Amino acid sequence: MSCLHKRPKRTKSEEQAFQEQVKKVAQENGKLLGLEGDADLQFLLVGGDLVKVRSSSWKKNRFFKLQEDCKTFWHESHKTFKRNQTFSIDDIDSVRKGRQSEGLNKHTEPSVEDRCFSIIFKGRKKNLDLLAASGVEAKQWVNGIEKIINNMQNLSRQQKSEHWIINCMRKADKNEDNKMTLKELKHFLRQINIEVDDAYAEDIFKKCDKSNSGTLEGSEIKHFYDLLTHREEIDVIYENYAQTDGQMSATDLLNFLLNEQRDQASMEDALKLIEKHEVDGTAKEKNRMTKDGFLMYLHQEEGSILNPAHKHVYQDMNQPLNHYYISSSHNTYLMEDQLKGPSSTEAYIKALMKSCRCVELDCWDGANGEPVIYHGYTLTSKVLFRDVVKAIKEYAFKTSEYPVILSLENHCSVDQQKIMAHHLISILGDALVTKPLGNTMPANFPSPEELKGKFLIKGKRLNKLDAAFNNDSTIEEDTVSEEDEASECKENGQKAKPKKSKIKLAKQLSDIVIYCKSVHFNSFEHAKDNQAFYEMSSFKESKAFSLAETSGTAYIHHNMDKLSRIYPAGSRTDSSNYNPVPMWNVGCQIVALNFQTPSKEMHLNQGQFLPNGVCGYILKPEFLRSLSSQFDPNTLTKGPWLKRKTFHVMIISAQQLPKINKDKHKSIVDPLVRVEVYGVPADNASKETHYIENNGFNPMWNERFQFDIQVPELAVVRFVVEDYDSTSQNDLIGQYCLPLTSVQNGYRHIPLLTKRGDVICSAGLFVHVMLIDAE
Repeated sequence: MSCLHKRPKRTKSEEQAFQEQVKKVAQENGKLLGLEGDADLQFLLVGGDLVKVRSSSWKKNRFFKLQEDCKTFWHESHKTFKRNQTFSIDDIDSVRKGRQSEGLNKHTEPSVEDRCFSIIFKGRKKNLDLLAASGVEAKQWVNGIEKIINNMQNLSRQQKSEHWIINCMRKADKNEDNKMTLKELKHFLRQINIEVDDAYAEDIFKKCDKSNSGTLEGSEIKHFYDLLTHREEIDVIYENYAQTDGQMSATDLLNFLLNEQRDQASMEDALKLIEKHEVDGTAKEKNRMTKDGFLMYLHQEEGSILNPAHKHVYQDMNQPLNHYYISSSHNTYLMEDQLKGPSSTEAYIKALMKSCRCVELDCWDGANGEPVIYHGYTLTSKVLFRDVVKAIKEYAFKTSEYPVILSLENHCSVDQQKIMAHHLISILGDALVTKPLGNTMPANFPSPEELKGKFLIKGKRLNKLDAAFNNDSTIEEDTVSEEDEASECKENGQKAKPKKSKIKLAKQLSDIVIYCKSVHFNSFEHAKDNQAFYEMSSFKESKAFSLAETSGTAYIHHNMDKLSRIYPAGSRTDSSNYNPVPMWNVGCQIVALNFQTPSKEMHLNQGQFLPNGVCGYILKPEFLRSLSSQFDPNTLTKGPWLKRKTFHVMIISAQQLPKINKDKHKSIVDPLVRVEVYGVPADNASKETHYIENNGFNPMWNERFQFDIQVPELAVVRFVVEDYDSTSQNDLIGQYCLPLTSVQNGYRHIPLLTKRGDVICSAGLFVHVMLIDAE
């Protein structure tokens, strides 16, 4: 029932009946979302006028309304070719109340703060900055949208799947008569990414059209839905274990959990799963699980490939900071490339909301005495240093409580450095670490736990840290050697400056650099003899990779008591990324990537930091922390790191893969699945299935692979689904990454993420995995 196609003219009674039907559909969807009768939902379904803000002079009235699927927003547009536009709840990253976007901050007055809100989209789609008629209405818009987003996220995969299919059926019902003709059925099948020949479509249609009326309606549509969503592979597994009058008793379920899932489960666990997931009341009373309940269990987090225990912070967070991998961003201020892309506070917000714990600020002298952030010597736009610090303060700890490192690349004059120090101290307040923890000079780093809710500044410092304890009277400012990373980023024909330059450093800025003092790297030997634990070096990717290859063990020992930051080469003007895994293999903590660039490397980063509550910190394996370790990822001598495993993977099926080319009505995907392992060089491997023609809805492969793993604690697994193309590069359909140590054995569903790392609502893979000790 989309607003986008032309409706036939209706009589008054037909229109009344139609509106009743719309209301009924909205009620059904509201009920599914657990928002039946909710006042905020009703408000969105009625819709209303909002002012769309683009600039100080472009502010236009537009009507917005939630459609009856409770998932799609419709709004009028005055563009010639797009009279009406829609966007999905799935496209929304977050909703912000007040003047919390760059646009609203710049183009509206503080007096309208309570009437403002912004819809922030995933990916590169521009924010929607809006102004409601009153503060009360703005609150209703924000509350309503947030409720739908939260409730949609809390639906099980099964419920999301049903919601998606039913709404696709409604869209296929072109004349909105709640009946489905054969033509509409074919249209629907193409919409859900499945191509069937005419004879097969007619066959399904005849099977369901019990009334021989030439259309499907009511229970016939339900029958068609059941035929369509039937999972043959689930039948086989269920029937294998359902040994009690055709159903699974608690004992049968326990057998499945122990034998297939390799869970350390008890009878109590089996009974809890029946209580939680069984949908049939009679079966639940008898402590049995029906096929529907079993499918529900497989779709919940207990049936996911990610160990549910790892979804929360489960690691020891009391070790020194340098014992952790830290999720880190490079050129954080950029939204796109590093030559002419826009700089924005929004880029910092997006990175921090993904639990990035180290962000970069390239600081330059700006107009009116205010420092700015941008990519020096390029055409990237500029953003005020002050505004960036405010945004960081606001969003740093929304998804993780653990410390955030602000990596300063300082090109400012002494006067503007003093302004920088002032902004950092006044805006961040008590959250800024301005002296070492405790009353005596520390010998090593505090832990993430001790630094919860704190900001650390990484930058140049004029003196040693013990000066903080002995009333150091260093002169107001001095000259230090600036190891200028930015200058190295100006290779490739951009305007360059000397590799090293002397800059004057303001004492105020120097004094707030506590645990992350930037120093030049000479050699591991020199660092060992001359560097304090808090003195850290940044390595350009080529230098870091070379050291990792030639001096792996020395690099690992260097990182046992110091921090290392790695950053992409300046030649990557498109803001592409390097593979972070070899850097993690040698214990580097701050492996900085361009978060703004969707790529395989960012998928690996997202996967690496997926466990431990997505808090941005992952404890390094013991052999990368112990001084007695002689581990080298390139040679693999005997040691505690060698825990040989065999990783068995069976790719069984996929469900509801999205169309890649949505503009082409008849375009259907030809999916294949690739399993990739990244770790020490000996463990790197990749294997893929054959492709299946014209079926993105329920393709089945049943293909088995085996991987031999030497160092499982450093391995990351990536599942990739692609649309096969014989003439050009395959298109990515979806992907999912996680550390091998977080994989659950057995029959598991794998959610799929977009190239940008967002969940694809109803899509997924179904696999059987087993990680066992190698013989």
